[in-house]
Order: sequence, then C-alpha cells, then structure tokens
Amino acid sequence: MDSLSGAGPRRGRGRLGEASPGARAAAAPWARFSAWLECVCVVTFDLELGQALELVYPSDFRLTDKEAASETPSSASASGSVVGRGAPGMRKTDTTTVGLPCPCKQVKDSSVKRGYFQKSLVLVSRLPFVRLFQALLGLIAPEYFDRLAPCLEAVCSEIDQWPAPTPGQTLKLPVMGVVLQVRIPSRVDKPEYSPPKQCSHESLLPTPVVLASVHELDLFRCFQPVLTHVQTLWELMLLGEPLLVLAPSPAMASDLVLALISCLQPLKFCCDYRPYFTIHDSEFKEFTTRTQAPPNVVLGVTNPFFIKTLQHWPHILRVGEPKMSGDLPKQVKLKKPSRLKTLDTKPGLYTAYSAHLHRDKALLKRLLKGLQKKRPWDTQTASLRRHLLELTHSFIIPLEHYMASLMPLKKSITPWKTPPQIRPFRQDDFLRSLEHAGPQLTCILKGDWLGLYRRFFKSPHFDGWYRQRHREMAHKLEALHLEAICEAQNIETWMKDKSEVEVVDLVLKLREKLVQAQGHQLPVKEATLQRAQLYIETAIGSLPKDLQAVLCPP
Repeated sequence: MDSLSGAGPRRGRGRLGEASPGARAAAAPWARFSAWLECVCVVTFDLELGQALELVYPSDFRLTDKEAASETPSSASASGSVVGRGAPGMRKTDTTTVGLPCPCKQVKDSSVKRGYFQKSLVLVSRLPFVRLFQALLGLIAPEYFDRLAPCLEAVCSEIDQWPAPTPGQTLKLPVMGVVLQVRIPSRVDKPEYSPPKQCSHESLLPTPVVLASVHELDLFRCFQPVLTHVQTLWELMLLGEPLLVLAPSPAMASDLVLALISCLQPLKFCCDYRPYFTIHDSEFKEFTTRTQAPPNVVLGVTNPFFIKTLQHWPHILRVGEPKMSGDLPKQVKLKKPSRLKTLDTKPGLYTAYSAHLHRDKALLKRLLKGLQKKRPWDTQTASLRRHLLELTHSFIIPLEHYMASLMPLKKSITPWKTPPQIRPFRQDDFLRSLEHAGPQLTCILKGDWLGLYRRFFKSPHFDGWYRQRHREMAHKLEALHLEAICEAQNIETWMKDKSEVEVVDLVLKLREKLVQAQGHQLPVKEATLQRAQLYIETAIGSLPKDLQAVLCPP
C-alpha cells in the first residue's frame, strides 16, 4: 500500500498524510482515525449555487474551497457510497482528489425553490478502499439522517480505535454494533487472491461481516450491460482514450468508471478519471472546450447535458437502468458517433473505434450461461477478472521481456568505473521481436496485435510503464554497481595510485548510494551497506586532516 499525499493545509498538516513536527501533538487524538479517513463531511445542495459544505468532522480538519467543491456531489440519488482521494488508480496520480456519489436525503421544504432540501454524507480518504467505505456509509448514513451530528461523533470515535491499515493483515473493524472483517492488500499480493478467512473473534463481539476485498467492485455486476464490448473497452482503457460514461445514477456511473479503470490490472492506470463528474466541477470548462483535443480522462456523469457539450469526444458510453432480454441482461449496441442525439440518446457505445483484437465469444458464452444457471456473482466476477488479467499479462509480457534485454550484463559492471547505461527502447526492434516472442504465446485471441502496440506507444500508459520500469532498472544497476565496489578485493590497493580528488569523489558517490539504499530505492543487502560504510570510513581516513574535517564535520 503506497504512502499517499494531497494538497492544502489541514489539521496542522502541510500535505495530506504528512504531519509537521510541531503539529503531531495536536493531531495525536485523531491519529488512528487519520490512518483511515481524513474527515466526514455533510453537504447541502442549492439549485442555484450548487454544492455547499455544511459540516466537517473532526471540526479542525480544513478543506480548501477547490477541494470542497470537488468533493461534494450534487446528485439526488440515494444510492452510491463513497468519496476518495488521490491513490493508486484513483484519479490522476499522487496528490490529486476524486469524488464519488454519496448517500443523501431529501426533505420537502416549500421555502426552497427546488421544493425540498437535500443533504449528502461524504467520506474523505486517501485510501482507495471503495468497497470498504461503501459498506461503512451503508451503516452510517441511515443512522446519521435520523440522529445527525451526535452520530458522526460516535462513529468517528469508534474509527479512532481501529488498528492501523497495515498491508497484508486481516483486521476486524467494529462500528455501530457491526464488525467489518477486511484484509489490507499489500504490494506482494497477486491481483487475484482468496477472500479473507473467518477470524476467531472474542465472544463480546458479533460475528464479523467479511468483505472479500476493500477496494475491488463486483466487476461482473458493473459490466452486465456491456459484456459484449468488454474487450473494446479494455483496448480504449489501454490506449488512454477519452471516454464519457453516462448512467442513470451516480452509483452506476462511478461503479462503471472504477470497473473500467481496474480492467488494466496489474498495469498502472496513468490517466485522469472522475467516477462522478458534475457541471459544478472546477474543471468543467476545461473538459468541455472544443478549442483543443479532449484530455485523456474517463468521466462518469448522470446529466444528459454532457452529451450535447461533449459531442466532440471520440467515445461515449451510455447505459440505462438494468434491463433483461429474457433471462439475460440486455446489451448496449455499438453505434457510430453520428447517431448521437441531444439528451434523448439511447443506450449504446458511440465510437468510430474498431477493436484490434477479435472478441472472445467463448468467454461471453460462459458468462451468460453462468447467469442462466444462477452461478454466484463472485464466481462470475472471478472469471471475468481472470480473463482481463490474462489479456493484460499477454500484452505486457513481451514488453517486459524486451525491456529486460536492454539491461547491461552483470559482468560488464566493474567496481571503479561508471556503470554502463541502459540501452534505449527501440519500437521497431520490439515489434520485430513479436514474431517469435509475442502475445500469441500466452493468448489465444487473434487480431492486429502489432497495430495495438503501435497505438499503445502513443498513449500515456506506455510512457508511465516505461518510466517506471526504466527507474526500477536504473536502481538495480546502481545496486549492482555498489555490490561490485563492496566485493572488490582491497580498497587500500585501489587508493594507492589515486589522487585526493578521486578518493573524495568515491566517498561522495558511496554516500549518495547509501542514502538511496536506505531510502529503499536500491535493492541492496544489509551486509553490502555495512561494507560500503566501512569503505567510506577507510577512504576518509586516508585523506589529510583538513579534508577529513570537511567530509566529517564535528
């Protein structure tokens, strides 16, 4: 689980998740709460002014005006669940935020122009635990709308007693008389893992409600109306294409967007996305302008007005309320963008894009047959998830193999010379390698794989994947160089014919490598680090006293 950060001052913090030393004491009473949630918000909706932040708890938590606007949904839907903040796979990257729909309540009020007032309950978190927060809101919202503020105080106090969300651990989280049992994912997890086993629990606690995942949605349920187009949508996600998802409710829109984003696992999604986007969002004008190409973003919306304002977008997916054709879910049809009509556009995938890969008819038949036989939803989701994982793996493995071939051989790394460079990625060389080491080795799907790779090279996802892999390889190269230095037979022998400048240069480089390694950027053994420190001390000891004083100030 990554360490994540956001923007703006809050509760004595300079950045989300980072407490300044002077503020740690003040933040201590809510330290455990902050490990899970930043705050709980109550939002009111005004027909003319849009969203307004009514209440934030804990009360000392501060949101900037822009953050408050982006995290306050305007839908009247009573379904939906959660608001999250920047996280792996949650809107842009690193420090940005994301808003999803929340439970809300409408009450008739003749004094209000709209005829009723509306309030929403919002959770703000830096963790992408959508499924957990949906369950949490399902417990909190009904009680809050009956008891209001005292309920929030009690719930936040309970959450403040939860154990930290430590990666790899299965935890029991008591709240409002219910115990939620969850497993916190870790970096070493495979994308598919078994649900957490039932923990033994104290007799004082009720039987836990076991959540199979803290973050993964029910993929099959989300994709029911678009099963025939799953591979086309996978390609659009892989290529980072702009996509508008219009659904009848915030819950459907956000769940479908999140399901689409998860299609690329284990490949990191490097584009922007907004599971629930409204006309009140601060970037509304930027996304709807026609003076420039649509940005690489996936938008989830409910307002049909977006069909009119985003007609220039290349891909628009409109889904309606779930309908059945006999005992099977009715599928949206593939339609040309020219068929788009204002507001009353029928459900469909409106795009001129032609999929590069042939549809897996066997998968579709298996899923639909499972639906007829009332196969469990988790089983259906597991089957669909496995197919998408295998598809992504088949696409990425040739890239990984070619990238590995660019790494210098270990025998070319010598102790006292600058390590060799990673060779450049040459797209033509890679494409030629596919003839003998392409995705056909692991995937039965036929189609224009070469054309798909060519378009992928122009996408943000190739750039993101390449930068990450190149950075990992560079760190590995530095680690191997450090090991080569530390395995050298005798540093005193090396220093005999070296100038003071060369010795000082070695000290500085070794120190830099130690700093990198201790910051977990280099995969180096502890014994290697200890030997490097000994080399530094030996090298400094061979220098004149004045240089020693400079390198080791008192």
